[in-house]
Amino acid sequence: MIAKPERPQAVGPEYQTPGSGAMLAKIEEKEIPLPLKHTDVKGRISGYIATVEVTQQFENPYSEKIEAVYVFPLPQSAAVNEFIMIIGERKIRGIIRERQEAEQIYKEARRQGYVASLLTQERPNIFTQKVANIEPGKAINVNIKYFNTLAYADGWYEFVFPMVVGPRFNPPGLTDGVGAVGRGNMGLSGQETEVQYLRPEERSGHDIALAVDIDAGVEIEQISCTTHAIQKSSDAPERALVQISPLDTIPNKDFVLRYKVAGKTVKSALVTHTDERGGFFTLMLYPPDDLKTLQRAPMEMVFVLDCSGSMNGRPIAQAKDAVRRALRKLGPDDTFQVIRFSQSASQFGPQPVPATAENVRKAIAYVDALQGSGGTMMIEGIKAALEFPHDERRFRLVSFLTDGYIGNEAEILAAIHDRLGDSRIFSFGVGSSVNRYLLDRMAKLGKGAVAYIGPNDSSSEIVDLFYDRISHPALTDVTIDWGALEVQDVYPSRIPDLFVGRPIVVTGRFTGRRDTTIRIEGRVGQYDRQLTLPVRFADGSSTHPGVACVWARKKIEELAARATYDSNPALPKEIQHVALQYSLMSAYTAFIAVDSTRQTAGDHGVTVAVPVPVPEGVHYDTTVQN
Repeated sequence: MIAKPERPQAVGPEYQTPGSGAMLAKIEEKEIPLPLKHTDVKGRISGYIATVEVTQQFENPYSEKIEAVYVFPLPQSAAVNEFIMIIGERKIRGIIRERQEAEQIYKEARRQGYVASLLTQERPNIFTQKVANIEPGKAINVNIKYFNTLAYADGWYEFVFPMVVGPRFNPPGLTDGVGAVGRGNMGLSGQETEVQYLRPEERSGHDIALAVDIDAGVEIEQISCTTHAIQKSSDAPERALVQISPLDTIPNKDFVLRYKVAGKTVKSALVTHTDERGGFFTLMLYPPDDLKTLQRAPMEMVFVLDCSGSMNGRPIAQAKDAVRRALRKLGPDDTFQVIRFSQSASQFGPQPVPATAENVRKAIAYVDALQGSGGTMMIEGIKAALEFPHDERRFRLVSFLTDGYIGNEAEILAAIHDRLGDSRIFSFGVGSSVNRYLLDRMAKLGKGAVAYIGPNDSSSEIVDLFYDRISHPALTDVTIDWGALEVQDVYPSRIPDLFVGRPIVVTGRFTGRRDTTIRIEGRVGQYDRQLTLPVRFADGSSTHPGVACVWARKKIEELAARATYDSNPALPKEIQHVALQYSLMSAYTAFIAVDSTRQTAGDHGVTVAVPVPVPEGVHYDTTVQN
């Protein structure tokens, strides 16, 4: 059967679907011929730093020359520092340039018929790949390399690779958001960045292969992956190779791999790297295990539940279950509030109420009645949660339960910065492909923590463990005395609180290699506490070449976070300077690669966007514009 894709209404002459000679068999679903055929991911973990190579394999299935445009996610902490375009035996290494300059080079190369690739960052976790002048039947690969640090919680390291951008809601009047439209509806959302989604009855041939090679340095006790079927092998107790099963290769949800290492506690760890630019380090600082023996102070718990359309179904059911579970864990001296938001916000009561049995029962009935529908006006939930008077006698914890599917992240982070006060923010990401950039940034800005509830996870188990950890006193007002280690440019500049089972990663630059002792000081309630960490360079301290990129990415992250509430015009230039100096992706830099050895014939051809499936568990009809 010769399949001819439906021709959508053209927004412009360059955005059309070309004819196809692909032979496709329709069995249960309609297969759409696409230029992105396969994605191959190879990760290597050493200690708590991951090195990841992503290869996107493009091929032109049409009878005309095309430009392929693909919007895809990467981890929000990914330090992307290498970009290679592969055409047959030729490898063209991409160069980092100011974004406007790179876009101009790409546009001119495309016009002149040269094969070219352009990689831009739309959000810290959303990127756009463009490949121009792909001739009919020809294949082009693009290889992207990045470093990032692993998360660690409650004895488990976590490696995450996001596979699909979730559909975002953009408030009225916003034009620099992330639009979500059906296949062929280019330009319908009016947003600068736009993702096209396959309809429920459609599929593409795009699949993914993923392998992670783990070198933990100590014995690996357990490996878990609830998101995908995996295959495991090992040639040593401290090593493991994990691969996605060939029967679970549809890229419609985050890949989340967790592994537990031997030992009751993990010691704080310092990793360094020195090159011609100087010395760099990352310090993973683990809290003392004995904090859990101390009693916590009374708490003021505020639960903010996302009831928008994208949460409808399984996500909101899990979020409601989490809130019910948390409400039942409150103590007699605690107070609480429940707030829901979608197009607007409403709440259980005008102010936090005592956690009596009757109030908890009424609040659970309120939660049971909530439904998912409408847009995600998260700003209303922020205002409702942070603007009412705070009881100074209690430790206020604000828990957001959401998929984070919004396009106005900067506005949300600015609102939190302006209203935070003494509150701590704890984010729960609910769903298969949540906006981890937003949820992580909210928790960091709010000096709290974040947890994720996937479709196959037990919300009760995760909530129990999470609140068991955060209900114990944190090490607050943390300061670090670096001893004889001469450090500078340390990020985060404001050290967050330390909670049991949840370390923090601090990165910076240093000079000299003298042995010393690092002292970490903080407060537990009304008491001072000090921790020590010996540093012995003579013992061969752990080194990793990605540490410099991790430091530069953290600096860019902090500058970008400041830019959400600080209008200083120098911030974008400073971000751009750091990104260019360390060859990193940012909002103000881009990678460009051009094959100048030959020109293809004719005009650059039709632009074809790569539509993607909606994330598993998300309803197409309530989240995608058509």
